Amino acid sequence: MIRLLIADDQTAVRQALEVMLGLVEDLDVVGTAANGQEAVELAGKLRPDVVLMDLNMPVMGGAEATEHIVDANDAISIVVLTTFEDDESILRALRAGALGYLTKDADHFQIAQAVRSAHLGQSVLDPEVQTRLLRLASSVSARGGATGRDSAGKLGPIRTEASSLLTQREKEILQLIGAGLRNRDIADALTISEATVKTHINNIFTKADLHSRADAVRYALTVGGDAPEFTR
Repeated sequence: MIRLLIADDQTAVRQALEVMLGLVEDLDVVGTAANGQEAVELAGKLRPDVVLMDLNMPVMGGAEATEHIVDANDAISIVVLTTFEDDESILRALRAGALGYLTKDADHFQIAQAVRSAHLGQSVLDPEVQTRLLRLASSVSARGGATGRDSAGKLGPIRTEASSLLTQREKEILQLIGAGLRNRDIADALTISEATVKTHINNIFTKADLHSRADAVRYALTVGGDAPEFTR
């Protein structure tokens, strides 16, 4: 059973999710939270496997709560479920440590599958969100930097010592990991074998001291690289 914590400030939404997902055989809803602070506290007490997190909540927002939860226990996976799908919200949540991002248009079957995937350490992104990230990666590549912020709060370049050790191909793959693509999709996009993709990912993990795909997603969104321009 996958232990699930639900965080949403809207009572009707929270209760509906609790009922619907509570009927799924392999999910166990262990608690619900009405704001980010409650989510952080309950995550510490209940130790869920996955937290389904809204972004716009009182007391503490979902992105900040995500960061606190992941910092305290990186074994907990966060899947964002929100009405917001703008670039700023997406990037802020994923940078904070969320492994998945769904909009509230998703039905309970899609949400349940996202929870399962996140529990396995797999990135889960709404198709529209994935497309946005691919476009953003392309625009970042054109600027020659990664998805950080400048003093005006706009997206701008960030470089780290670890990223300078990556080859061009590794940077391309890192960007596509950050966009939520699976190994098979990356292989198809770059016209290389899946085995070659896995080799490059292992090299990225070693050079950047990463331990999971979730780490790689966060690293990609923080550091990035010169990704090729793909369109969908």
